[in-house]
Amino acid sequence: MTLHLDSQADLEEAIHALLKLDPRLQPVFAVAGMPALRRREPGFVGLAHIVCGQQLSTASASAIWTRLAKAFDPFDPDALRRARADRLGRLGLSAAKIKTLKNLAREIAAARLNLDVLASEDADAAHHTLVSLHGIGPWTADVYLLFCLGHGDAWPAGDLAVQEAVKIGLGLKKRPNLKEMASIAEPWRPMRGAVAHLWWSYYRAIKKREGVISGSEKANAVSNNVPVAKRS
Repeated sequence: MTLHLDSQADLEEAIHALLKLDPRLQPVFAVAGMPALRRREPGFVGLAHIVCGQQLSTASASAIWTRLAKAFDPFDPDALRRARADRLGRLGLSAAKIKTLKNLAREIAAARLNLDVLASEDADAAHHTLVSLHGIGPWTADVYLLFCLGHGDAWPAGDLAVQEAVKIGLGLKKRPNLKEMASIAEPWRPMRGAVAHLWWSYYRAIKKREGVISGSEKANAVSNNVPVAKRS
């Protein structure tokens, strides 16, 4: 059964279960405190918002999204699918992002993709579905699953902030790589998404700043404690 983090109470219940499951997390929690649940709009809007922010500063991403939301009301797949590429370019989207958004819109229109049902799928299967789409990389997939769908087991193994927090919190000699992160997180199934919130809070507490995120993808910034992808 898939765990859903739909409320702060859901997250807190999962965190307390994790503390009992793995005593190593207790000193991490003592430093980090209870993390706050972060949620964003699901569906095409949520994923499109993440894509629009790739490789951009928070301010630039916000400006482009504001123009898009104003130009397309409602902001839905059909509107993007029919929109001319040159019009989207004038609103600030790069050619790569236009291609990604139009492909997403076509997949949804053809009923080959249902973003919302991913919340109930196995986390690894949902992740695979997303990264198989043009322009959607591992970090963007994990951000969508975690913050737009509240998937309780999504695990951002490539996130540098989480990697660094795990290294320090578990007393490792070096920052774990993707393969090592997957192994480390196995005992936390099916609550890896909840523990990711804890590791982000721990990182903020020990570094006194927001995380620099992403592993195999370029480094990213966090806006208002909610990760915004700078790259796929």
